[in-house]
Amino acid sequence: MQNTNLSLNKAIEVNKINKRTEKIKKWFHKEGNAYIFLTPYILLFFIFIVLPVISAILLSFTNFNAVQFPKFIGLKNYINLITQDDVFMQYVLPNTVKFALIVGPLGYILSFLLAWMLAQIPKKPRTILALIIYSPSMTMGVAMQVVWTTIFSGDKTGYLNSFLLKYGFIQQPIQWLQSPKYLMLIMIIVTIWSSMGVGFLAMLAGVLNIDPELYEAGYIDGISKRWQEIVYITVPSMKPQMLFGAVMSVVSTFQAGAIGVQLSGSNPTPQYAGQLIVNHIEDFGFLRYEMGYASAVSFVLLLIIWLSSKFVWRLFGERD
Repeated sequence: MQNTNLSLNKAIEVNKINKRTEKIKKWFHKEGNAYIFLTPYILLFFIFIVLPVISAILLSFTNFNAVQFPKFIGLKNYINLITQDDVFMQYVLPNTVKFALIVGPLGYILSFLLAWMLAQIPKKPRTILALIIYSPSMTMGVAMQVVWTTIFSGDKTGYLNSFLLKYGFIQQPIQWLQSPKYLMLIMIIVTIWSSMGVGFLAMLAGVLNIDPELYEAGYIDGISKRWQEIVYITVPSMKPQMLFGAVMSVVSTFQAGAIGVQLSGSNPTPQYAGQLIVNHIEDFGFLRYEMGYASAVSFVLLLIIWLSSKFVWRLFGERD
């Protein structure tokens, strides 16, 4: 009797295993191929995104000079950042917030308006103009060195100084890129000029993919002006593209840092006038080799970007 029960239990266990195996086979046949194709992306995402973020968070609690083994110091880096780093609190953080609040919304609105206007013209000129508008984001480094530094050059040969001197607006050349008074303004102008990147293309695609029948239905319902068409049809119909463009605008704006250094030719920038959080990270991480402190600043930047992205999601994300 006991042997019979054991045999029965074994048969039940074998049956359960077979059922599980069959379920796994069915799942793999149905969805396994998709996960196989996703595996390279997941691995790369984990190696180049997740691991660096986790490493930065862990290093932010240490004193690490990139040579000796990290020494755990708790919250000291964060306390020093708030209480002792006068440059960060007086210049870097206000500069970053000011830069982001101006460049982010202006660049975002300009991207949408340009995408909407391009959608109103025929395909061939639209393609050419879209490429022209998008190209500054691809050639930012070259344009910075060749175009903008020439325009704002501090001697008489600079295009802006030459123009102002010629027509008597100024009596002597202005050091535009070395002046704390003008550097931030120039950074904002140059960044907005080059901000028509992937977000702009996403918005253009979103406008072009709106069903024309929606506009016809809107005209029947009483829409008679173009601004009403934009508010009630265009924007609600392309919320995913608007969300993507907003997130890209937030990330690119807060990650900007090279622009001030490239324009002024120094890090830190003159009197910290163009110093942003990314510049502060580079200063402590790659010039002073205080990697633990730089990691703490990086984590603060990550939190700012995350909070800004959450705010953007509440504006453009789907409610359901």
